Amino acid sequence: MCDTMVALPHASKSGAVLFAKNSDRGANEAQYVHHVAAADHPAGTNLACTYITIPQVPHTHQVLLSRPFWMWGAEMGANEHGLVIGNEAVFSKVAPGREPALLGMDLVRLGLERAQTARGALDVMTGLLETHGQGGNCAHIGRFEYHNSFLIADAEGEAWVLETVGRHWIAEKVRDRRAISNCYTIGADFDLISDGLIDLALERGWAANRQTFNFADAFTDRLRSRLATGAARFCRATDLLNDKQAGLTRTDMMAILRDHGPQGARDPSWHPDGPLGGTICAHGSWGPVRRHGQTTGSLVSELKPGRAVHWITATSAPDTGTFKPFCFTGGEPSADALDFGPDFGPDFGPEPTDRFDPETLWWRHERLHRAVLRNYPARIAAFTQERDRLEQKFQLKIDQALADGAGAAELARLIGACWAQAKKAEDEWLKAVAQTPGKAPRAARPSIFYTAHWQRLDRLASFPGA
Repeated sequence: MCDTMVALPHASKSGAVLFAKNSDRGANEAQYVHHVAAADHPAGTNLACTYITIPQVPHTHQVLLSRPFWMWGAEMGANEHGLVIGNEAVFSKVAPGREPALLGMDLVRLGLERAQTARGALDVMTGLLETHGQGGNCAHIGRFEYHNSFLIADAEGEAWVLETVGRHWIAEKVRDRRAISNCYTIGADFDLISDGLIDLALERGWAANRQTFNFADAFTDRLRSRLATGAARFCRATDLLNDKQAGLTRTDMMAILRDHGPQGARDPSWHPDGPLGGTICAHGSWGPVRRHGQTTGSLVSELKPGRAVHWITATSAPDTGTFKPFCFTGGEPSADALDFGPDFGPDFGPEPTDRFDPETLWWRHERLHRAVLRNYPARIAAFTQERDRLEQKFQLKIDQALADGAGAAELARLIGACWAQAKKAEDEWLKAVAQTPGKAPRAARPSIFYTAHWQRLDRLASFPGA
């Protein structure tokens, strides 16, 4: 499950486009953040996506991706032109395709690599969808197929919601601020639609006529959408966006991605156990739905023409992690898509798998995250104030560097230093958490089902102490 949101310039305090996304997947499905160089490709070149091969284009743009370790596509990302995209699983009365085709995550990466603007990405993605279709297993373990929706935004202040059913699609241009989640959100008001989509609804008896056609009403699988709590999280994100009528900030967007729903906001003993509800920041729990309910990566982007700063955790659970900066500085990584390295931008480290590896950034953070879960209210309180101060320090440093016109090398070194400092801070927070009792008071004590679920996940990942 996932949540994605955007605020256009007149809805943000800084006049920037603000984009934010939590990627929620399996709790051991490590997500890898890496930076891929722009490239030129010879005529006739083919591109291997997650399951199928498609023709390559002559040029692909420089991109920053956050992707599940086992697939080619990405859950979210950005490119050098200030374009950002995120996707959601959505559930239709039309069964999703089981045969291998493009995954929604493939479409995210293809849009970023091949387009410069939000409308350009919309055209790229819908063209590929109509040509190659979407389908195939989206799960790392077991089977999970779904249709996709997307939120696409660019630095010029244009954003689109794109929702799909098989090879069909519908799109709505964003006017102010907008959220999407694991449910269809486009109703009777839309701007673009694929040929034949309304005809399909009429043929199936899901719409009475063209004049009253409502996409979400016609195509939503209400049972699966309800189980995924998409509507609850969509409403929660929308309410939080609308609460800031004076103008949203990047810090507001980070706070929304850390939100634990109405109950978490009012109950100091809240802990992540049981149904997901309106929880935007998700922690894996027991049950058939919640096993896909762990936030495995988070992104906040602040976009202005000619300047974009991306704040990314590169870890699970944004409440236990830090948003660290990334900018496309003009220096490109090596042709084989390795990261900049510690002397030139962030050190993303080696690529993770589904097994614990302390050398990888994602699994290194899991030591802190999973320690906090044992007594959530007390242990999260051990370092949240320091987490917020550190992020504020990073933001002030990057703002000042950009205001001073820092060169590419200077900016990259500053970004690298922020990532190194975050890594050091998390090691200190782990020590602080270890000094906090591991057994929660009865009111905040995890259920036996929750404890057993995480014990099983730890064993599967060969996590220390499992």
